[in-house]
Amino acid sequence: MSRILIVEDEPDMVLGLKDNFELEGHEVLTAPDGQAGLERARAEKPDLIILDIMLPRMSGLDVCKTLRGEGWGGPILMLTARGQEIDKVVGLELGADDYVTKPFSLRELSARIRAIFRRAEQSAAAGGPTVVDVAGVQVDLAGHRVLRDGHEIPMKPKVFELLAFLVRHPGQVMSRDQLLEQVWGYDYAGETRTVDVHIHWLRAAIEPDPGAPTLVQTIRGVGYVLRRPDGAT
Repeated sequence: MSRILIVEDEPDMVLGLKDNFELEGHEVLTAPDGQAGLERARAEKPDLIILDIMLPRMSGLDVCKTLRGEGWGGPILMLTARGQEIDKVVGLELGADDYVTKPFSLRELSARIRAIFRRAEQSAAAGGPTVVDVAGVQVDLAGHRVLRDGHEIPMKPKVFELLAFLVRHPGQVMSRDQLLEQVWGYDYAGETRTVDVHIHWLRAAIEPDPGAPTLVQTIRGVGYVLRRPDGAT
């Protein structure tokens, strides 16, 4: 049973989400504002946080930023109002794993959450080496860390998941839709800027020259591929 924290100030929405997730077998915690949500996340250490952006006392963006700054690595799914594109981008920059735009269906939200938990289980059960060297960058798949010369490279959780997926499939060209499905865990019917933004952040973190990438390469008209200089597969 997974523990989900819902940080939302609309009582009717909280009640609906709580009933839905409890019926699916989850333990559900709630908080009515950002400050309370931050305190409860620290105390209860949930498996996943559903976090509204517009909250009393402390915004969801500030809650996300604070938790990531404190080293909390669990998944955060943000709720945003229709048309708040800038909030979506900022949320991803601050370390959110995914977002859902209001109004949304419970079916969609549940599918996103199942995908998040499924990926976590697959990652824990995956075989093979737990530390992979990519051109002097050590990717610790089990520890969710990336290091160069013994120093940890700061990386947003979703950027790490993207890197981990590419590391597990070196030399395989992946389309944006494939990356959305495998890393974000859902079929995304629309523009794929999310992938491009995360690829940009990934290159900034690991490429010797992000402007002329040699590791994470773009295959024009197709997608992206991780090229390991040592030729390992």
